[in-house]
Amino acid sequence: MSVLTPPPSALADTILSRLPTAYGAVADPGRAATMRAYMKDVAPFLGLPRPVRKERTRAVLAGTPRPGERDLTAVALRCWALPEREYAYFAVDYLCRHKGKLTSAFLPVARHLITTDPWWDTVDLLAAHVVGALVAADPALTAEMDRWIADDDIWLARTALLHQLRRADTTDTERLFGYCLRRAGDSEFFLRKAIGWSLRAYAKTDPDAVRAFVAAHRDELAPLSVREALKHTGP
Repeated sequence: MSVLTPPPSALADTILSRLPTAYGAVADPGRAATMRAYMKDVAPFLGLPRPVRKERTRAVLAGTPRPGERDLTAVALRCWALPEREYAYFAVDYLCRHKGKLTSAFLPVARHLITTDPWWDTVDLLAAHVVGALVAADPALTAEMDRWIADDDIWLARTALLHQLRRADTTDTERLFGYCLRRAGDSEFFLRKAIGWSLRAYAKTDPDAVRAFVAAHRDELAPLSVREALKHTGP
């Protein structure tokens, strides 16, 4: 895997000078062990519950200017290089909050974040909020999603399945249904779950289309995918 070098950023310097102190001061080793076990040992944790992390984040960002894309890139890459998972959570929240500042050039950075120490806790937010926003803003990036759905890395494929979660009536249904069929035979739980989740999200917009798709392809879709897809569509 190639290593991305964070670009220079005075804002990132400020944030990363504050962040470990602010988070570390309220670390809870007992809770950290529980969180690490729950997340299947994907990374060590500081043990910060979400309300505490949000309060500490406000202190870290107090008085800082709005970031540009260079700042966001630097913060994300530098947070990802820190061992404890809460720093990745900080980066994901920061990217989601300022996703409107990101351009297509950020997609390789998003790929790096998705494939480095991946688990659903970071991947799903990056997929729906960051990658999804990038593709919606630049439809040329759908070609990259076409590559990701076929990738051996399940987290890139999961991202391709989930990147339209927030698109509602602007969903590219041909790709949505095509992607679901492309990975329908996969035995990986996280892909089967993502297929069902992506269909369930679109069912809020067009339940008839989802019911018809599932009916036509029930033999190809995993039972988990079918249950998730039809969970809220009614009879």
